[in-house]
Amino acid sequence: MAIVSGHGGNYVLGNVAQEASVRGPRIAVFPQGPDWHQAREDAGMETDGYEDMHAGELETSLLLAFYPEVVRPGNESADWTADRPHLLTLGMAAYTKSGVVGRPSLGTTAKGQLAMASLVRSFGDTYNVLRNAPG
Repeated sequence: MAIVSGHGGNYVLGNVAQEASVRGPRIAVFPQGPDWHQAREDAGMETDGYEDMHAGELETSLLLAFYPEVVRPGNESADWTADRPHLLTLGMAAYTKSGVVGRPSLGTTAKGQLAMASLVRSFGDTYNVLRNAPG
């Protein structure tokens, strides 16, 4: 079984899947950090996962490629970067009023298509591990 999540910080899901896989069916949470990193690289993105954490280049590109109608007008001027030393304690609202922590102005349809193609390729490895896992 695989849980496919578009959320980058799947800490809780990852822990649950790891524990459940000990006795029950194998569970994978996808994508993980390396998959996201590879997708950014394959799409030629300028930002990394720290700088571009929420509603930035990667997420905007994916939406432009597959659900452009949900991208709000003005995304091309909504860039907002912030150092976030206490994010887990204070939450997003302490660091952004708009919800953006990243550079949506760099998002393009082509980057979104390339990023998704990369994620599909990366999932092949996860699928093979699940398919061939004992138990």
